[in-house]
Parts: sequence; C-alpha cells; structure tokens
Amino acid sequence: MLNDLLLQRVAEKAAQKAGLGDSRAQWARLINACLPFADAATTELPLSRLLRLSLFQISVGMTTVLLTGTLNRVLIVELNVPAVLVAAMVAIPFLFAPFRALIGFKSDTHRSHLGWRRGPYIWFGSLMQFGGLAIMPFSLLISGGHGTGAEWIGHIAAMVAFLLVGAGIHTTQTAGLALANDLAPEHARPRVVALLYVMLLVGMLISGVLMGLVLADFQEVKLVGVVQGAAVLAIVLNMTALWKQEAQNLALTAKDKPRPPFREAWAEFSAGGRASRLLVAVGLGAAAFSMQDVLLEPYGGRILGLSVGQTTSLTALWSAGTLAGLAFAARQLGKGGEPHRLAGHGMVLGILAFVFVICGGALSLIPVFCAGVFMIGMGGGLFSVGTLTSAMALARDGKSGIALGAWGAVQATAVGLAILVGGGLRDLVAHLSESGALGAAMSSPATSYAVVYHLEIGLLFAALIAIGPLARYAPITTKTASETSRFGLADLPA
Repeated sequence: MLNDLLLQRVAEKAAQKAGLGDSRAQWARLINACLPFADAATTELPLSRLLRLSLFQISVGMTTVLLTGTLNRVLIVELNVPAVLVAAMVAIPFLFAPFRALIGFKSDTHRSHLGWRRGPYIWFGSLMQFGGLAIMPFSLLISGGHGTGAEWIGHIAAMVAFLLVGAGIHTTQTAGLALANDLAPEHARPRVVALLYVMLLVGMLISGVLMGLVLADFQEVKLVGVVQGAAVLAIVLNMTALWKQEAQNLALTAKDKPRPPFREAWAEFSAGGRASRLLVAVGLGAAAFSMQDVLLEPYGGRILGLSVGQTTSLTALWSAGTLAGLAFAARQLGKGGEPHRLAGHGMVLGILAFVFVICGGALSLIPVFCAGVFMIGMGGGLFSVGTLTSAMALARDGKSGIALGAWGAVQATAVGLAILVGGGLRDLVAHLSESGALGAAMSSPATSYAVVYHLEIGLLFAALIAIGPLARYAPITTKTASETSRFGLADLPA
C-alpha cells in the first residue's frame, strides 16, 4: 500500500512538471507570435540578449527627439534664439555623418591588446554623448539670455555640446550595428538590423510622448532636468546594451594583421552607375523629408497656437507614421515589391503630406496639419526602406558595410545640410516678409514656413526624377528575387 502511494505521488509530480512545461511552451509560442522579429533570435543570439543589445538604439532615438523635436521649439519660441542659429546647432551633430563609413571600417580593423573591436567605439561614443548632453541645457539658457554670462559664451558652449552629442551618437550607432552584425548568424542579419531600426523608432515614439508630458508646463528647471536626465539614461542604456556582448578575439585585433586601405574599397563602390544615381536620389529625398525638422514644431506653435507639450508630441505622431510606413513596406517587399518603386511611392506621399501641412496652417485646421505630419513620417519610412533595400542589393562580395555606410553617410549629411538651409531660409524670408519687401499678400507669419515647405516639394520631385530610371529599368521581380532582396521587415504585423 505504501509503495502504491509513493508511486502515485511521483506520478502526480511528473504530471505537474509536464503541465508546467507545456504551459511555458505555450507562453513562449504566444510571445513569439505577438512580438515582431521574434524569429530574428537564434541559438547564438537569443531574443533576450538581442533586445538588450537594441537598447543603444533607444538611446539614439531619445537623443534625436531631444535635438530635433524639443530643443528647437524651446529655443525658437520660448528663448527667442534666432532660427538660423538653432538650425546651425541642430545641424552640427550631422557633421560626423560623412565619417560613418570610416568609423565602421575602423572598428572592423581596430588594433587592441584586449581583443575587442566594437566595444571601445561604443564606450567612447557613449561618453561623448553623455558629456554633450550634460553641459547642453546650461549653455542653451545662457544663449537665450537666461543665465549669468555673455551670450557668445553660451553659443560656443552650445556648439561644443551639440558637436559632442553628434560624434557620440554616430559612433555609438555605427559600432553598435556592426556588433549586432557580428553576433547574428548570416541568415538572421537582415531581420536583426530591421529590429534595431524599429527599436530606434520606438525609442523616438516613447521619448516624444514622455518629454511632451513633462514639458507640458514649460519651466527652465524642467528643461535642465529633462536634458540631464537624458544624459544619464543614455549612458545607462548604452552600457547595459554592451555588457558581456562582445567576446574577446585577440586574432582579430592583432597588431600584425593586414588592413586593406579604405580608399580602394570606397572608390570601387562609388565608381558611377546605379550606385551613384541611387545616392543622388537618397541625398535629395533625405533633404526633402528633413528640411522642416527645426521648423515643424515652431510652425505649430506660432501659426496654430499649439503648446510646448503638443508640439513635442508631433514627433511621436511622426514616429507613428514612420512605423506605419515600415509595416506597409514590409507587406509590399514580402510580396516581391520593387524597392525603387516603393521609395518613389514614399516621395509621392511626402508631396501630399507637405500640401496638407501648408493647407492646415493656412486654414487653421489642426487635424489637417496633424495628418500631414503623420504622412511625412509614413512617406519617409517608405523612402528609407526602399532606398536601404536598394543599397543592400548593391553590396557584393561581402562589402555590405561600405554600401550601407555610403547610404548612411549620404542620408545623414543631406539631413544636416537641409536642416541648416531650412532654418536660414526661414529667417531670410521672415525678415523680407516683415519688412514688406514681398508685398502685403506675403506679409503673413506663415509665409516663411510655406516657402521652405514648397522647396521640399520641389526636392521630392527632383528625387523622383533621379530614381525614376532605376525603377523603370528594374527587372521584373520574382519570388526568388524578392527573397534575395528582402529587407527583413516582412514579419512585422501590418
């Protein structure tokens, strides 16, 4: 009898363990079904480790929102800093954009006795990002005449702060993406890169909402707290992402290992043809979608009377539009869509978006204006995915780094120049409009902004002309072709 009872208890415990195991397996299947890019995880790079690695993209997204979504509105509207100076400050971080390909190449060939290639670049990039954000709020307050000291000192300190932040985020992001590419097996790399890109947008979306709520009632002390809190959070996120990710490999960082010259690899890639035309389209389109970055929120504040919190939330609305564009692009590419045509559709949507923004301000219709902001994000998402997929298709013989680096360098450089030109053009037209040089019909405060938006429409038409032959003569896409050029977004729920 005793033996029977013992056997029954053992059987009950085994059944409980089996049921618990089945329950855990069911939960795991449910999580994998609900999470986009869950299949990007592999034995070498589990999902928990991959999500932790993606935290550096959250940091970059948060900093980007702070620079182009919050500080430009505060400086122009609340602190009365000239828009051209604000545009110059926001454009400074993009000065390092042309060096992204070089940074990635240097991290590939880094010499170190510690055996780490990516880690040192992520570490020093995080330090520069932290240092720039730490001194930024005080320098900005002095620049706006709200501190003790000459304003020119604040201008110089602000320039240094923005320069440090720019160097930090470009270095951190380039080395972080390279590290993710190292850790992921070859078959999962497209989906891993896509996941990191989506995490960047998620970081922008969350940061835009939170900063909008905190700064709903603007105070100078809140601005200092937000910027310095972002500095601390950035370095915490980056170090958490880096912790125990890269394994030591002394053979890769040996002093005597041969290093191929960067100049030869760059010359081989940029030698005319489709690559040159694609990069021209990337530059024109990126400039068109970014020229309003420092103007959209001041436009909403001055023309439509939106508060600081409401205008900061516009960045979250733009991010939501971009995510929608990614989802649509995923569906189209998954069906074998042609990437050049997809980018063209994004440009057409961008043209309509700027028409909505202009009409929303002219007619004082906030919903129309918000719809335009959403469409700018969606069109930009389609354009980015289409051109990035095209750049990946240009990579041959394992030279994807130089192809993607060229895409990133052209795209980010065009964004920086566009922001600077947009701010300067807005100030110039505003001065002419206020002086009456443009006539009574163009004396409205919205005139200077409308001129910039019309220029962006023109740039989008030029980008369509540049990319048109690539889409026109693209080969008919088959299932095999779509699988080989897949960006890795097709599993994002649409």
